Amino acid sequence: MAAKLAPDNVRRMHQSLHHLVADAPWDDEALLDRALDTVLPSMLRQGPVVAWVVDDTGFPKKGRHSVGVTRQYCGQVGKQDNCRVAVSLSMTTEASSMPIAFRLYLPEVWANDQQRRKKAGVPKEIAFQTKPQIALAQIQQAKERGIPAGVVLADAGYGNDSQFRAKLTEWDLPYVAGLMSTVKVWKPGEQPVSAPAKKGMGRRPKLLRRDAKHQPVTVKDLAQSLAPNAWEKVCWRTGVKDDLESRFAAVRVRPAHRDYSRAEPHAEEWLLIEWPEGESEPAKYWFSTLPADLPLADLVHLAKHRWIIERDYQELKQELGLGHFEGRGWRGFHHHATLCIVSYGFLVAERSRFSPSARAGHLRLRAAKPPQSFRPRGSPRTTRAA
Repeated sequence: MAAKLAPDNVRRMHQSLHHLVADAPWDDEALLDRALDTVLPSMLRQGPVVAWVVDDTGFPKKGRHSVGVTRQYCGQVGKQDNCRVAVSLSMTTEASSMPIAFRLYLPEVWANDQQRRKKAGVPKEIAFQTKPQIALAQIQQAKERGIPAGVVLADAGYGNDSQFRAKLTEWDLPYVAGLMSTVKVWKPGEQPVSAPAKKGMGRRPKLLRRDAKHQPVTVKDLAQSLAPNAWEKVCWRTGVKDDLESRFAAVRVRPAHRDYSRAEPHAEEWLLIEWPEGESEPAKYWFSTLPADLPLADLVHLAKHRWIIERDYQELKQELGLGHFEGRGWRGFHHHATLCIVSYGFLVAERSRFSPSARAGHLRLRAAKPPQSFRPRGSPRTTRAA
């Protein structure tokens, strides 16, 4: 890029570009917001917002001095490895999606190391937060900015966190959140035992109870106890070669997490289970607070809608260089990521111009007028040399 911009002084331009990314004091969040002002209308011309997708992505990185790098799970390599991880919030329609928030996860070992923080330029206000806490802050910021809301979609890394789900419910944001197979629920129609009646002097008991006959079960055990007719084959998307389909069951249950410390049981919600035909056990589980009368096919469609951001990360990393940042600082990491996301937003906006509605006369491309002397080939007025 430096050679393209200043072929006569490549080194100086390279230094200027490096300063722009690594050190210049511009606000990456403000730039991303400004880009969204342009991209959002383009996306909404194709259809309404469907979901806000919470996700994180890993960047393999060696050493211990690059900000946020430690040994942790890295989705890109599928195992524990030296890497840094960023949490993102993406806004999606049925046809397109774009990250609207992106922040590095700072592991606790980094958050408590003042020397490394100072060297990497980590702002003083950045304290240790879990990934679900970062995601909630991003969602709150999106709400405050007035971005059209959708169903919040998240994998088990977030769905397993009961406080994450409770906050979404408090904000009246429906969700479809993945779960681990060990999460416990009450079977359909069951719930913990109510507090006993007051006896004698003292305060009346308020907390729910469990006894030998009233115990929750894991979602895996519940799935394996369902009758064969509880399962339906559902197609959620047409793939490149074949329709994508699997077996699903959905039942209304009450989560059991620490309900013995509550006076009221958790509200009922959907437990969606995927058990592919021929597999020995269920593959995936989700909690969802979508309406109780929602058809199974719609519930499955939303649970599987997270696939759309996989395309985002694939293009961001492979085509736009999101994974190519080689610096060590906090500011540089976020500046580099923001520039990649803004570039991706430009592509999203351009693609939206070629939607079906664009073919109805809304493409808004300007074509240059042909010169007056232009004569189409074969025109009767075309002169031919003898």
